[in-house]
Amino acid sequence: MACSSIQKRILVVDIGGSNIKLLATGEEKRIKIPSDSDLTAKRLVEQVLEATSHWNYDAISVGCPCVVSNNKPAKDPHNLGSGWVGFDFEEAFGLPTKVINDATMQAVGCYNGGTMLFLGFGTGLGTTLIKDRTPIPLEGGHLPYRKERSFEEYVGKAGLERIGLKKWNYHAHKVIEILRHACNAEDVVLGGGNAELIEELPVNSRRVDNHAAFHGGFRLWQENW
Repeated sequence: MACSSIQKRILVVDIGGSNIKLLATGEEKRIKIPSDSDLTAKRLVEQVLEATSHWNYDAISVGCPCVVSNNKPAKDPHNLGSGWVGFDFEEAFGLPTKVINDATMQAVGCYNGGTMLFLGFGTGLGTTLIKDRTPIPLEGGHLPYRKERSFEEYVGKAGLERIGLKKWNYHAHKVIEILRHACNAEDVVLGGGNAELIEELPVNSRRVDNHAAFHGGFRLWQENW
């Protein structure tokens, strides 16, 4: 389903482990809907349509916290329910829809050029590399780190609760440097709800708020962003 170039009203759906955040072109205030470990793709669509029934939009961008292939989830999100794999959001919404990884959508929203690594510190650890305007979604958060735990298990929400803020900061800095060197990134962007907890930002890194996801969702429909 193609989107005409004159269609400029976009609904951005940013799916997180704790909340679904919504914003449409021309709207000033975002809508937030709680999410949980039982959330299915079908129920998400129902909730989004209900919450945005008073908004007008022509196309939709969906940031999904999982691997995405051919505009559909390829895996169930780690922190949500089942039934996401292969779900056709475009058919369910009945509008032109672009589906990408949620960290990738945030990364697109704050890309300024060159080689940029985006790390989303939220419920988990979202990772995306962009080189010369080409987004490369990664699953870096699930790589092994230490004591048979992954990066995500140390610097995600559960890790913060388990080890406390001081140790979490220590490991967040280590993870940032490991992934920066692994990806040879010139620019490291820290996003997600817990990025604000990172003290003393590493050199050549910057912090963005979650509005970057909305900017990225709008950008997806722009030519030569």
